[in-house]
Amino acid sequence: MAMIRLLKPLDYYQKKYGTWMYGLNKLYLLMEKQHNRGQEGAGLACVKLAANPGEEYMFRERALGSGAITEIFSTVQNHFKDLTAGQLADADYAEKVLPFAGEIYMGHLRYSTTGKSGLSYVHPFLRRNNWRAKNLALCGNFNLTNVDEIFARITAIGQHPRQYADTYIVLEQVGHRLDREVERLFNLAEAEGLTGMDITRYIEDHMDLANVLRTSSKEWDGGYVMCGLTGSGESFALRDPWGIRPAFWYRDDEVVVLASERPVIQTVFNVPAASIRELQPGEAVLINKTGSLRTAQINKPRVRRSCSFERIYFSRGSDMDIYKERKLLGEKLVPSILQAVGHDVDHTVFSFIPNTAEVAFYGMLQGLDDYLNKEKVQQIAALGHNPTHAELEHILSRRIRSEKVAIKDIKLRTFIAEGNTRNDLAAHVYDITYGSLVPDEDNLVIIDDSIVRGTTLKQSIIGILDRLHPKKIVIVSSSPQVRYPDYYGIDMARMSEFIAFKAAIELLKEREMESVIASVYQRCKNQAALPKEQMENYVKEIYAPFTDEEISAKIVELLTPAGTRAQVQIVYQPLQGLHEACPDYSGDWYFSGDYPTPGGVKLLNRAFIDYIEQVYGSKYMEQKEQQ
Repeated sequence: MAMIRLLKPLDYYQKKYGTWMYGLNKLYLLMEKQHNRGQEGAGLACVKLAANPGEEYMFRERALGSGAITEIFSTVQNHFKDLTAGQLADADYAEKVLPFAGEIYMGHLRYSTTGKSGLSYVHPFLRRNNWRAKNLALCGNFNLTNVDEIFARITAIGQHPRQYADTYIVLEQVGHRLDREVERLFNLAEAEGLTGMDITRYIEDHMDLANVLRTSSKEWDGGYVMCGLTGSGESFALRDPWGIRPAFWYRDDEVVVLASERPVIQTVFNVPAASIRELQPGEAVLINKTGSLRTAQINKPRVRRSCSFERIYFSRGSDMDIYKERKLLGEKLVPSILQAVGHDVDHTVFSFIPNTAEVAFYGMLQGLDDYLNKEKVQQIAALGHNPTHAELEHILSRRIRSEKVAIKDIKLRTFIAEGNTRNDLAAHVYDITYGSLVPDEDNLVIIDDSIVRGTTLKQSIIGILDRLHPKKIVIVSSSPQVRYPDYYGIDMARMSEFIAFKAAIELLKEREMESVIASVYQRCKNQAALPKEQMENYVKEIYAPFTDEEISAKIVELLTPAGTRAQVQIVYQPLQGLHEACPDYSGDWYFSGDYPTPGGVKLLNRAFIDYIEQVYGSKYMEQKEQQ
């Protein structure tokens, strides 16, 4: 997300920066700097503060596809293509006449986490009304886990959301409380004897969005950062009380800006990290129509569980803290890597899977260099006081061998084919650098940021790496085994997606322990009708009989393609290593199953039941438990 509030008249930016489109241009940069793979749509909204009655004051543009950002800003620019140079440079003219020439901007990049797609799901969402203060544009980085409960409650009081989706429901909730706030102020204005436009001005001057947010968000269970604009010029951003989803903001005398990631603000506005503040759990940034900013504690902060997967994978690695954390994740894997290659660094080539694992790769190299330097010191000391030049040269010439072995061929688009044809194309998504290691002599260690489904490893990476004829392939994951679904905004919601879960199930079947599966299924069924606050994570018992190493070994069996010549091993980051590398981001439910909110456990419970009934059927599980 990105939000900009200009604090000066448009003419100020025209004179200082040569264009009144300063805010619009900065919004474009903020959105492009946060444009990651997998995003399927984009939208922007704008509010014009000085519009007269009968003139449009709230604008929105949305588009689908990977090129959506370019499309929506091109559409906006098309409104200005027929202007003369004089008109285009006239900020007063723009403010009075042109669409998207406003003081408040909000942008959103959609990455679907629910499987629902189409333009109607692209943010920002609009709620229209004849009262400016009741108009609402809303966007968010979020998933709510208790949509069913909220939907039941708001329909019980007469509301009628247009769709059964958390964004629409949130829009209705916030919009409903916004209506009540406007009506409260209307009654106060009338009590003071005001009439006509004086009432409107009173309402817009006294709006308190903190009231709106407190009453509308108190039931939300999930991870979220919600941003909104009203037609009267109020804007806000609100973070969940667990601090699951991130947001950062910056203010100077010209602008207030908020974004999901800190380095994009640094880059776009050329400001130091120290001047940027993190939105705290349960806190809101509130900006009124005059541009006055304040923060307010909307919901009581809970135990902080900021998402660790943001740090490992999704967030931009150019953030100075994330860069250090990812390097440390790579460094902490060095002991396990050395064990996997028998400490034979002289006959091992180290590489990474592009592109998000690159920083962890540098940390891994740093740790390996430290290890090798200690070895060199010990070898030199063992030579005594008069080593020969040749002996020293032999020791000092030892190097950690790193190569760019894997290359991602971004031109390939496997969705154009189906079935076996698609699988054949998928095998060529990655290419290799031939001659980068000595065949049948060198080990190959290649680091990835995470291994979730393992599909790419099986269909492409292991097979293509095996063409180099390494003695052993060691796949390294900078994150721990992903064992549990996410329900707070990352697209991992089904048990069948996790190779670690599949491996544990296979181990239970192999060892004739299917009664464990049946027992967990029945315990999940027994608590399905309980309030979510009383539910427990029984799925942990699926993994309990096995060590991490046993599950990793089974994952290797499941993912290694038939005919692979090299020995294959997978090394995962220990959970302790993750916590040491990212000490302020304890949200590890993907790996531990310790969900930060009751809604997460509720949805996990449902996901496990659905998986078992789809794969085995409920009657089969009942028979297994009885056996």
